[in-house]
Amino acid sequence: MVIAAVAVTLLAEAAALAHGVEEGDQGYIQEISGVHLLPFLYLGAKHMVTGYDHILFLFGVIFFLFRLKDIALYVSLFAIGHSATMLLGVYFNFGINSYIIDAIIGLSVVYKSLDNLGAFQRWLGFQPNTRAATLIFGLFHGFGLSTKILDYQIDPDGLLPNLLAFNVGVEIGQLLALTAILIAMGYWRRTQSFWRHAYTANVVTMTAGFILVGYQLAGLAVA
Repeated sequence: MVIAAVAVTLLAEAAALAHGVEEGDQGYIQEISGVHLLPFLYLGAKHMVTGYDHILFLFGVIFFLFRLKDIALYVSLFAIGHSATMLLGVYFNFGINSYIIDAIIGLSVVYKSLDNLGAFQRWLGFQPNTRAATLIFGLFHGFGLSTKILDYQIDPDGLLPNLLAFNVGVEIGQLLALTAILIAMGYWRRTQSFWRHAYTANVVTMTAGFILVGYQLAGLAVA
C-alpha cells in the first residue's frame, strides 16, 4: 500500500520530465562519437531506475508472484520484449510519437492492475494469458525506450556497441529496481495488512496509470 502511494506521488512529480532527456546527458552524448560503453551503461541504468512507468508495471507484474522462479520468468519475458523493440527501433531509426507510446505504457499499468484485481475474469469470463501480455507490453515499453534514445541523437559511429551497453544498463537498472521492490514486498507480505490492502494498493497503482495516460494524452493534444 505504501509502495503504491509513494509511486503515485513520484509519478506526479516526474510527469513534467516524461519526455525530456536531461540537458547534461543529451549535450554529452551529442558531443561524443565512437564507442563509449560506460556512459551508455550508466544512462541505461539511470533511465530504468528513474522510469516510474516501467517500475509501476513491474510492481504490478510481481505483486502476486511469490516464487522466484515465476518472478524470473515474467521479468525475463518483459526484458526480452523491451530489449527487442529498443534495439531494433534505434538501429533502424524507427520511433513512435513519445506521447502516444507513453500513454500505451500507462495503459499497461492500468491493465496489470485490473488483472491483479480479477476484473477480466468478472467482465470477460476468462483470464487473459498473463505471460503473453507481459511480453507484448514489454514490446511497447521497448519502443518507449527507443524513442528516448533517438532523442539523444546518437552518433552512428559506435552505435551498435553503445546501444548494447545502454541495454545492459537498462537490465542492471531493472534488477536494482526489482530488488528494492522485492525487499519491500517481502516485508509487507509477512504482515496481515498485505491481503487487507492488496485491493487498495492495486487501485492506487491503476490510478497512477490513468494519471500517466491522461498526462500524455493532454500533452499530445497541446503539442
